[in-house]
Amino acid sequence: MDLRQLRYFVAVAEERNVTRAAARLNIAQPPLSRQIQQLEAEIGAELFDRTARPLQLTPIGRLVLEQASQVLGRVADMREMVGRAVAAERRRFAIGFVASTIYGRLPQLIREFRGSAPNVDLSLVELVTLEQITALKEGRIDIGFGRISFEDDAVRRIVLRQERLIAAIPAGHPLARKDALSLQDLEGQPMVLYPRRPRPSYADQVLRLLHDHGVAVRIGHEARELQIAIGLVAAEEGIAIVPESVHKFQVEGVAYRDLAEPATSPIIMSHRAGDHSPELALMADVIVRMYGEWGHDVPEAVRKLAG
Repeated sequence: MDLRQLRYFVAVAEERNVTRAAARLNIAQPPLSRQIQQLEAEIGAELFDRTARPLQLTPIGRLVLEQASQVLGRVADMREMVGRAVAAERRRFAIGFVASTIYGRLPQLIREFRGSAPNVDLSLVELVTLEQITALKEGRIDIGFGRISFEDDAVRRIVLRQERLIAAIPAGHPLARKDALSLQDLEGQPMVLYPRRPRPSYADQVLRLLHDHGVAVRIGHEARELQIAIGLVAAEEGIAIVPESVHKFQVEGVAYRDLAEPATSPIIMSHRAGDHSPELALMADVIVRMYGEWGHDVPEAVRKLAG
């Protein structure tokens, strides 16, 4: 399977006609048909219902189309980014982040960084904390913002601050009548956890919090990502414990309530050990400046990075 076959397949799927797809691709119809057949042989399933007019995708064909479109889109994005970097001789700086941090202060930090470094090619990659550690070591990202601490000599971690946790509950739930909830109120309630994998993750922080307070709950769902978890809460499938900044994600059918007990989740900045790049120093400087404006304490390790 190669990119050419994927492009050919997508063209036929979009045109729903081999002749039109061949004209669009500026190739003859027979070689196009052979490439589609080779792709089907490699996958081991038919991608088109050839008895239908116009052509229809099979269920496997629809799955392959979705994945092929994503692959081709990522390749196009990569080519564009590399082309811009080569043409402008820009430096590259990639930031990994967990979904919940995008509801907090991270977007403002990114805007400040962009304004301070207009010639740096900045890219953002959503990754859970465990994935960030691997991406840092492989050089795919240069800095990560997550919530879980992992021991790895190749990575340095700095706890920027502790973010308060709150409960996201269905708006029609009896607990929504309360102004604040105790963790004990969650006894026996179905919980929506995220992310489902990889583990350990933020989900384990929540389970540990409940266990430490002697609260027994049942796991209703384990969602792949935060947005899905909040959607499940709106569907009255359970209650989720989320960082305070997530309350900005207003969804019909979801109410947010404070927790009576002190409960927090750290926001952790990670970078490669020994990294002294000017971009990392600039990001540290942005954090120092912005945290000062927001009234947050600035960790000494961040000040040292900023120089």
